[in-house]
Amino acid sequence: MAIENGRSPVEDEATLMTHFPGQPDASFQYGRAETARGEAALYTNFYEFSRTKRCWLYVDQFKPLPWRLKITGLCKRPLELDLDDLLKRYRSDWVQRQYRHRCVERWAMAIPWSGLPLARLLRDVEPTASATHVKFVSFYRPAEADRQNDGSPWPYVEGLTLPEAMSDLTLLATGVYGRPLLKQHGAPVRIVTPWKYGYKSPKSVEVIELVDREPQTFWTTLNPAAYPFESNVNPADNYPWPQREEWMLGTKEEFATQYLNGYGDHVGELYG
Repeated sequence: MAIENGRSPVEDEATLMTHFPGQPDASFQYGRAETARGEAALYTNFYEFSRTKRCWLYVDQFKPLPWRLKITGLCKRPLELDLDDLLKRYRSDWVQRQYRHRCVERWAMAIPWSGLPLARLLRDVEPTASATHVKFVSFYRPAEADRQNDGSPWPYVEGLTLPEAMSDLTLLATGVYGRPLLKQHGAPVRIVTPWKYGYKSPKSVEVIELVDREPQTFWTTLNPAAYPFESNVNPADNYPWPQREEWMLGTKEEFATQYLNGYGDHVGELYG
């Protein structure tokens, strides 16, 4: 079923919609106009499929269902859940939030995500005292995503400190605009960290691993000077590009970049 130049992660989206959760959370507001759903679907980064923004042209072979999410590593109660188990187990905890999203390439969007605060899941697995970071590992399926044959350090890996991952702002997202994620948005499960550059919000995550050190991530491996581990939105950044301004998808409206993308009240204390 084609949806706005993208594909639903399931043949019958209505089946998933019957138990698609998320109560609107009025404590989070864009502070600007919402990005049109079609604009957000047409302009995405998903390097497993394409180095262009037209990723929706190349995702048809990707099969995000069935999907299993494993939470493992330095924790007392590891979990392995399929998507249906995940939605049913945490149904009452799902939220819909308005978040601004800022790419390091200076484009931005304002879109509503549906998801579970990641801290809720991490509390259930009970990180051990030695856990300091959380490592996210995306899928590795070169037959479905042929860019994974290009010699880059696949699968895509990202990470957060444990306090960042436990921030209420961090979402394990399964939906956008009130519907299940399209493939180019990271179906069926992705991470959303709106105070960081977009590459810190990994798509199509299969493994969440608690570890005792900073994990080596995809972009930091390729270019650590341009893509440091922390990668918070910061107007003072000048590399790989000056970050003083940003522009919105669709409208091209420009805004001055805000430190932590304007979310300092939520996560500023993590950085002194």
